[in-house]
Amino acid sequence: MTAGSIIVWEGLGTAVLILLGVGVVANVVLRPTLGTGGGWLMITFGWGFAVFAGASIAAPSGAHLNPAVTIGLAVAGSTPWSEVPFYLIGQLVGAFVGACVGWLAYKANFDKNVEEDPEGNRDTRGIFCTGPVVARSGWNVITEAVATFVLVFWVLSNPAAQAPDGAGVPQFGNGALGYAAVAFVVIGIGCSLGGPTGYAINPARDLGPRLAYALLPIRGKGSAEWGYAWVPIVGPIIGAVLAGLLSAGVA
Repeated sequence: MTAGSIIVWEGLGTAVLILLGVGVVANVVLRPTLGTGGGWLMITFGWGFAVFAGASIAAPSGAHLNPAVTIGLAVAGSTPWSEVPFYLIGQLVGAFVGACVGWLAYKANFDKNVEEDPEGNRDTRGIFCTGPVVARSGWNVITEAVATFVLVFWVLSNPAAQAPDGAGVPQFGNGALGYAAVAFVVIGIGCSLGGPTGYAINPARDLGPRLAYALLPIRGKGSAEWGYAWVPIVGPIIGAVLAGLLSAGVA
C-alpha cells in the first residue's frame, strides 16, 4: 500500500470514529438534545460503535485508527517502521477533521447550551477530549497505559492480526462485521477502565479533537487544558510499547 493510500484510508476512518465519538458525548452533555443525560453507558457504547464504523471504513489500510495500535504493531514487527509516519499523519488529521465536523453537526445545540447556561460551555472540552476525575498525572499515565495495553495486546494476540501481508489489524474473514469484536473490546475497556481518565487509549483521538476545541469558535468555551494533554499521549504509547514487546517475546 502506498503512503498516500495509508494516509487517506486512516484519515477517513479516524474522521468517522471521532465524528461519532464526539457526537455521542455532545448528545449526552449538551442541552437540549434528544440524548441529554444519557449517561456513561451511552457514551461508552457510542464510542464502541464509532470504532466499528471507523475501522470498517479504514479496512484497506489495516484500520489502525490509533497511533498506539500502529506503534504496538511496529514494535511487534507486524507493521514496517517506514510506514508508521503515514499512519500517524492520517490519524491525527482525521481526528481533527472529525471533531470539527462533529461541532458543525451540533453547532445550534452548542449555542443554545450557552444561552440557557452562560457558564455551560466552559465544560464542553470533555465533548472533544479526555480529562481525569482525580488529577494525579503519574497515576493518570498508568491508567491510560494499562487500558491501552489491554487494547493493543488483544489486537496483537488475535490471529487475524497476523495477516500474511503484514497489514496489521484486523483482517477478519467475514469482512466489516468482524470489526464488531474490536468494538466490544473498546466498550469493555470503557466500562471497566474508563472511569479515572475517560480512556483516551489513543493519542490522536485526544490530541486532534483537543486542537479542534482550542481553535473552533465555540461560544463561552473554557480552556483546552494543554497541561494535561501529554498524559493521553504518553500513557497510551507506553502501554502500546509494552504490549508490542510482550507479543514479540511470546511469539
